Amino acid sequence: MEKFSAFRDPGTGIQPFLRPVPPSASSEALASVLAPIGYALGVVKTVALLGLAVVYFVLVEGVCLVFCPIRPLHRAITHIFTALLSRLALLFVGLYWIPVEVVARKRGRNTPRNEAWSPRAGDLIVSNWASWVELLWLAFRFNPTFILPLVDTLDIPPPAEKSAPLSRTPGRRTGTGSAAISSPTTRTPTQRTPIRGFRRVGLLRMLASTAHLPLVSGAASAPPETLEEIRSTAGAPVIVFPECTTSNGRALLRFADVFGEVKLPVTKYKVFVVCVRYDPPTAFAPTLSHSIPSRFANPLPHVFKLASALAPHTMSIRLLSPSESPSSGSFLLSEFLTGGTYTDELAECCAALMAQIGRVKRVGLGWEDKAAFLNLYKGKR
Repeated sequence: MEKFSAFRDPGTGIQPFLRPVPPSASSEALASVLAPIGYALGVVKTVALLGLAVVYFVLVEGVCLVFCPIRPLHRAITHIFTALLSRLALLFVGLYWIPVEVVARKRGRNTPRNEAWSPRAGDLIVSNWASWVELLWLAFRFNPTFILPLVDTLDIPPPAEKSAPLSRTPGRRTGTGSAAISSPTTRTPTQRTPIRGFRRVGLLRMLASTAHLPLVSGAASAPPETLEEIRSTAGAPVIVFPECTTSNGRALLRFADVFGEVKLPVTKYKVFVVCVRYDPPTAFAPTLSHSIPSRFANPLPHVFKLASALAPHTMSIRLLSPSESPSSGSFLLSEFLTGGTYTDELAECCAALMAQIGRVKRVGLGWEDKAAFLNLYKGKR
């Protein structure tokens, strides 16, 4: 949409915030005719999904609390219930089969068959974030500790019109093709806003936070914790979304400085990198990505939209081989940090690895730019 063209990345021409729409095709007429059937099916599935949410709240966040004094038992029971309910929710949404592949970052390189992708308590899982769907998959597979970033304010000052260019903007600058979309009206990426800490949240709260911006530290009920404090005391792997908000899945947003001054390769714990990819939408299957929060009961309207689809959804999970992760003894920092200065070297390396295994591009826009985008979007609405 032209009114949001200023939020295209100047290096790649990608708009990472607007919802992807299916291409115009002759099947649109058939989809409109079958829409009432889809709506009826969506109501049934959405009610079933709400029922699963209630069961999860009662069992995992209620009854299972009696096992808290025995940590291993509590962990095992909650993992069983979480895995079962999360997988059922994915089935109701329309994800009947989710291919998962352990891949190397370079094509043609074989991954050892005996490599185990099994994060343990205190390890970090670094992932991109495009929807609430991958949250359910992560809960099903690992039952991790979810965290949300905290910032001082969401009042991000707009970039100056004649500001100096960024020292490094991921992507290409060829001046042709999609890169030619860059124009004098293209918005300069906003400068970074510091992440003050994190807050642990449950699965339901994490689902409701999808597509929203980071939390404001002053409005949080508890003081922020550092990532190291959370990691060292967590009884499960900690999932980190360095983008700090969702994109539309077309590219990786600029990673925030969430790890701090961590020395590479990481030796105190293991770092696992995952990239989630969604197929483009069609007339019978809307996009799984959820980049714009719903005004009411987020993300329930998007849940209903996916449940109303008349075709199964598709997504793929790509896991980086542990032997090539930033915590591997054979990790070479010089392959990723070739020039310039980086305030968070681990975030930069994870972004590069994620882009390689997921075959996705990186953009220079971050969550700060999405804050400005949402303000414009709400105003236009």
